[in-house]
Amino acid sequence: MTTIFKDAKEINSSFANILSSLSSKESVIISRRIGLNGEKETLQDIGNDFNITRERVRQIEEAGIRKIGRIIRTTGFAKIQEMGEAILRLNGGLMTKDRLVSAIADELKVDQTVNLGIIEVILQANFNINKSKPQLGTKTYFYFPEISKKLINECHKEAVKILKKKGDIMERNSLYEMVKINLFANFGKIDVVLLDSILDVYTDLIKGEETFIGLSKWKILNPGTLKEKAIYVMKKEKRPLHFVELSNLVSNYFNEAVKVATIHNELIRNNEFVLIGRGIYVLAEWGFKPGTVLDVITDVLGKAKGPMVTEEIIAKVLKIRQV
Repeated sequence: MTTIFKDAKEINSSFANILSSLSSKESVIISRRIGLNGEKETLQDIGNDFNITRERVRQIEEAGIRKIGRIIRTTGFAKIQEMGEAILRLNGGLMTKDRLVSAIADELKVDQTVNLGIIEVILQANFNINKSKPQLGTKTYFYFPEISKKLINECHKEAVKILKKKGDIMERNSLYEMVKINLFANFGKIDVVLLDSILDVYTDLIKGEETFIGLSKWKILNPGTLKEKAIYVMKKEKRPLHFVELSNLVSNYFNEAVKVATIHNELIRNNEFVLIGRGIYVLAEWGFKPGTVLDVITDVLGKAKGPMVTEEIIAKVLKIRQV
């Protein structure tokens, strides 16, 4: 076996030599699929040029990759395959394509001129690992054959069910323990590292802040709009905030300039926020009520089962208003 490649140029040229061993159609299709000489192209685009179906393009591509798998056994690319297997094992036997390819590129210490599609093809040509087929709601991933699709699907299904029931983000370790316990009867002990890698695959889940995980649609761990960012900051601070302080905190958290008037407008026009004092806002989900102090007192008395002394009224009001 030859030594590992010294730079990106050597990887690119060595791969070009391997492609020359394939049929012209296989070589052209694989080159175009990974964007070896330009932009990556879809199966449909290539099929249109060759006047063949998308499925036929995929079949030719796979046949070429299988040939590459046999050719590279005596080349430096075999070392890349070994490296990919080792990294895959460290991550429980499953990783998203982008994470695994990036990890190998980092190990190789090659610059950005290397075509990462080459590494992907080399991994796909490894007969010891599988590559997932495109599926709505998932990222492409590589995995060892012994990891069942049923386990992958059930881990995701159980995680989503637990998060929906809680209705909020969770510490990853807490979620993982619950998933492991709930699935133990069917799958035995599930490795936490594998579970973590499995949940990377699904686009309806998002990880953030190093330890948390939640549903992507909640926008809590990946806020996009100014309203979502204000909610995020309030949940992080866990206390009432004056709109000026909130504006400064949003700027600090997201490293972007936010106008005080703009954030104030968001607070005024969205029901997720409640004014509880002069310029001081909280999240409605914390149990605070909108309205004047008189409105709050009236509501407190209305819910009481009988007369209330002044001290009781004050205590109740202060729980939902800052006066």
